[in-house]
Amino acid sequence: MKRLSSERDQRLEPALGMEPLSSHDRVRRVTILKNASFSQERLHALAIAAIVLLCSVYFFPRWADPNQNSRLDMVFAVVEDGTFQIDKYVANTVDYAKVGDHYYSDKAPGAAFLGIPLYAGLRPLLETPLIEALTKRLESHEAFASTLRAEGSGVSAQKVRFAIVQVYVSFFVSALPTAALAALLFLWLRVVTPQAWLRAVVALGYGLATPAFAYANAFYGHQLAAFLLFLTFYLLTRAPARIGAMRALLVGLALGYAFITEYPVALMVAPIGLYGMYLFWKRRQPMLWLWFIAGGAVVAAGWMAYNTVIFGGPLELGYSRSELWTEQHHTGFMSLTAPTLDAAWGVTFSPFRGLFLLSPWLLWALPGFVLWWRNRTLAVEWWVTLVVVVSMFLFNFSSSMWWGGFAVGPRYLLPMLPFLTLPIAFVLVAWGERLWLRTSMALSLLWSFMAVWSMTLAEQAFPSDTLRNPWVEHVLPNWVAGNIARNVGTVLGLEGVWSLAPLLVMLVLGTVAWRWLAMRRHAPLARFGEGGQPLIEIETEKSS
Repeated sequence: MKRLSSERDQRLEPALGMEPLSSHDRVRRVTILKNASFSQERLHALAIAAIVLLCSVYFFPRWADPNQNSRLDMVFAVVEDGTFQIDKYVANTVDYAKVGDHYYSDKAPGAAFLGIPLYAGLRPLLETPLIEALTKRLESHEAFASTLRAEGSGVSAQKVRFAIVQVYVSFFVSALPTAALAALLFLWLRVVTPQAWLRAVVALGYGLATPAFAYANAFYGHQLAAFLLFLTFYLLTRAPARIGAMRALLVGLALGYAFITEYPVALMVAPIGLYGMYLFWKRRQPMLWLWFIAGGAVVAAGWMAYNTVIFGGPLELGYSRSELWTEQHHTGFMSLTAPTLDAAWGVTFSPFRGLFLLSPWLLWALPGFVLWWRNRTLAVEWWVTLVVVVSMFLFNFSSSMWWGGFAVGPRYLLPMLPFLTLPIAFVLVAWGERLWLRTSMALSLLWSFMAVWSMTLAEQAFPSDTLRNPWVEHVLPNWVAGNIARNVGTVLGLEGVWSLAPLLVMLVLGTVAWRWLAMRRHAPLARFGEGGQPLIEIETEKSS
């Protein structure tokens, strides 16, 4: 096939007005094309990650969020006091467990476990004279104080320190994983289409036009779990013909850690784990099962030891000792009952927590699943994705607390959202050249972007679960009043909508730089064919 390809090139080159290339030049051309294509992929992935990261970290994590505080309390207790007991900090949260006379975080510990070494490394820096002076300055800083809720208790040095740690830890535990996840989505979709613009639409749509954006810089476990789960899916689907033991071990570690970060994702861990074991068997590498199981076992052993020491048994969870939500946590099995119509409506289309009212762009996944099935490619991956999506919807439909407290959309579905976006790529591949598709896709993306951002940025806290229509009772009043979530612009002294101006400027400059770099790196591809088409031909021939 290589010889036929060479003969074909020798015939085509004079016809195209080109001098026939020597064998050395032809090999050099293939090398240039490969390097240029890899360079383009890397550039686009990094640009997508940078945009999502910029938009995420521009807005600071919420103050006085009991869910985040529960995890932060554990981090502070371990680093400051050498104990998991959060007695000194428990007043700032309602999410705690009581064992004997002591209080503990009742959350799955994965996110807090990562936060402990992060804060331990930051702590010496916070105790330097320079940072202590900055802390005191922030304590009396007007712009900083304006970011607080009016009904709050004001600013203190300890609260400023708490806020600094919250921003720092959230960056590494939530913002970076979310940005990396958007880049992984872009790279994974290469198996669906080589068109970069199409994959960028899906990746940026996930990062900026779904509820993932609201939690991208918050010290919850959802985005960390989402990243770990999709990372394992990526490592398995993009595995080489001969899978290495370290890849299998990493898959086991990541799946195990996703579970101890958010317990409901057990419904996702199971199908992805079975998919991995199927691949190991299909590639005739059954010994990889041992590495895979070993990775998960290491995480499970640490988690069980924590449960035993704190709650009295390897499978005893903090929720079983929760003081304030006993009715919900003891309803059915771990708050799960049969699916209800109220929850199904509330999670999907209701003004309260409806995912598809908040982000209607995700509805394209429905025809996407059909087109993916008809495409007859990645059939096993189709089943894995479908099971992951359906199981998480059924979980949320069955939860006695399906609304998730103060929230933007149905937050229990967040780990599943990257999988829900995958079928949308098949819609763009099949119908992307049609005007009606481009128009309706653009409108649904615009709606989703504006809805997600308007609800996320309204006020200094997520909408209360007492507001049955947060659009009317929360979003609209706060935007009219200019009460926008605190951000970098707020600290610079800008108020209301004007605080978003620096972000807009940075996004415009970043997009221009992305375009300019992409055009420069496109030059080697353009020399040999528009869009680098010869590279695809050559690679296909080599694999034949």
